[in-house]
Amino acid sequence: MTQPPHVPLQDTDRVRPSSLLPAPRAWYQQRPGEWDATVRVEGPRLGFTGPDLGYGLKLAYRFEDRLQPAPGEHRKDALIGGFLCGSRRAAEFGRAPVIHDMDWAYTLWGYLGDAPEDLVAWRVPLFRGAAEHYWAQRQIVDAIRPETLRLTPAQVRERLGSWKDLLIE
Repeated sequence: MTQPPHVPLQDTDRVRPSSLLPAPRAWYQQRPGEWDATVRVEGPRLGFTGPDLGYGLKLAYRFEDRLQPAPGEHRKDALIGGFLCGSRRAAEFGRAPVIHDMDWAYTLWGYLGDAPEDLVAWRVPLFRGAAEHYWAQRQIVDAIRPETLRLTPAQVRERLGSWKDLLIE
């Protein structure tokens, strides 16, 4: 608040004019350790990032009672493996997971019923230990063909009989 000129004040108590800072200089990313967000690092077992993937775990738990694991499979392995695949699909579209991503994933792996016997026989050792081991998780996600990620859950359900076209053995 300004003071009227007739009020007796010391010079140090008076309002000082503000000093303007100069505009900042231009900055360029030049150091080798800085991440360039325009380049996605891809390769086997490197994983995929997307926004709010942790929300997908909450969605995956909604399927816990509906999952139909085969004898010798643990429900937790199926739950985590499906969550990772659904999150991978969401990351492909650059968005957070939605319930349809989890439906897509559990349908793809045959955990919602009507799975071909050869798919079940192939997935049982693949999903073994997925809840605990990172490399098992990466193998599951890397087994999905890139073009399969763009299919809807209904299209996956229709093509489940020819699952070898959807997955990489």
